[in-house]
Amino acid sequence: MNACLQVDVTPPVEQKPAWGAVFSLSLGVFGLVTAEFLPASLLTPMASTLGVTEGLAGQAVTATAAVAMVTSLLIATITRNIDRRWVLLAFSVLLIVSNVLVAFAPNLPTILIGRVLLGIAIGGFWTMSAATAMRLVPEAMVPRALSIMFSGVSLATIAAAPLGSYLGGIIGWRHVFLWAVVLGALALVWQLVTLPRMAPSGTTRLGTLIEVLKRPGMGRGMIACTLVFTGHFAFFTYLRPFLEGVTGVGVNGLSAILLGFGVANFLGTSLAGLMLERNLRLTLMFMPLLMALIGFGLVVLGRVPVLHAALVSLWGMAFGAVPVAWSTWITRTVPDEAESGGGLIVAAVQLAITMGAAAGGAIFDVSGAKGVFSASAAVLFAAALIIALNFRTRPALATQ
Repeated sequence: MNACLQVDVTPPVEQKPAWGAVFSLSLGVFGLVTAEFLPASLLTPMASTLGVTEGLAGQAVTATAAVAMVTSLLIATITRNIDRRWVLLAFSVLLIVSNVLVAFAPNLPTILIGRVLLGIAIGGFWTMSAATAMRLVPEAMVPRALSIMFSGVSLATIAAAPLGSYLGGIIGWRHVFLWAVVLGALALVWQLVTLPRMAPSGTTRLGTLIEVLKRPGMGRGMIACTLVFTGHFAFFTYLRPFLEGVTGVGVNGLSAILLGFGVANFLGTSLAGLMLERNLRLTLMFMPLLMALIGFGLVVLGRVPVLHAALVSLWGMAFGAVPVAWSTWITRTVPDEAESGGGLIVAAVQLAITMGAAAGGAIFDVSGAKGVFSASAAVLFAAALIIALNFRTRPALATQ
């Protein structure tokens, strides 16, 4: 949801879509995101078993995100001479090893080592996802392939936290991570069977990131992308306090609304491919604009739980298309450097997560959840405005 590699991304006329490989990567995505979310739902029993505070145990999430950001900028350079098939398979192996380490960890440092390995896998996979889709299906089907791959994120969003919490209370948190090992192993076997050879071509170096960023339209695109994800994560981080304090729902109502958000998010991701095949620029602009209007609507509406629930679900559907849209934008804007562009996107998203949560926290302390939602809506509106003003969705190739 690509460091620096020049890849021949022009599919031959007779290329047949490798849908089996696409679905195998979607399962891998589900495994990666599930593993990423599990500590949030199992934090209390993990902390109790390890004899540490929940805040300290929560650093397992921080370690994963930080390593993922660094990996996204370096992975294509480090693996520039390796067949992309083997690189992708290595990420699935890291997922398995990470979950094994966490499941049998005697202490927090061992868990952190496992989570670092997971961060490498997550950052590396997201970096190469767009470029990989371009190698597996014809150009016209890339948005559809990306929507399938990103559906694994939506499914994990729906299932990982509630299932992890539920199963943790029945079989214990260590066994939950062992089930995640099984999931990773299934993805690895499927990928071994279906992924074709994808030999790298060209020369990869760290300077390629800067060169790609300097291309026409890339700087504006990265700013808009960062704003969209910042607005979303400010909203999502403080959604629960808003629903409890402003909407006035209890635990059951909160769970139902969050489930509705997850289901709608999956639906939005599934529909994204069809929308993007018709109009990429309109999709990029309309989704943050819709999210901004929803944010403002939630702020000005009174305590109407049913309407709030509907608007939160609509937000989830709109955001479901966002990661697919920006990955598609990269494949069309810098098709010769899709991995480098993807690395920039991943780094921008990780930066946005940090800014959204941090700025949202500062605003929350001053003006509460309504203030956070107002600021989130303003940021999203600014992103939509940038995209509306002569935004580039055509190839921005390097000048010779």
